[in-house]
Amino acid sequence: MAWTTPPRLDPERSRRRLQLLAELAGARTVRQRERPRRARSERLRELIATRRRIAG
Repeated sequence: MAWTTPPRLDPERSRRRLQLLAELAGARTVRQRERPRRARSERLRELIATRRRIAG
């Protein structure tokens, strides 16, 4: 069985694909950077709610 070369993508499609992959990678890094901050704010909200229940 002979190996065949895959058909070449047109340059515009290739460029759009690379741009999309770069945007997805950027969104992933932002999400990972925001995660600790979100967890901290959620914990703070839980502590405030618990304190209100105890004090109330």
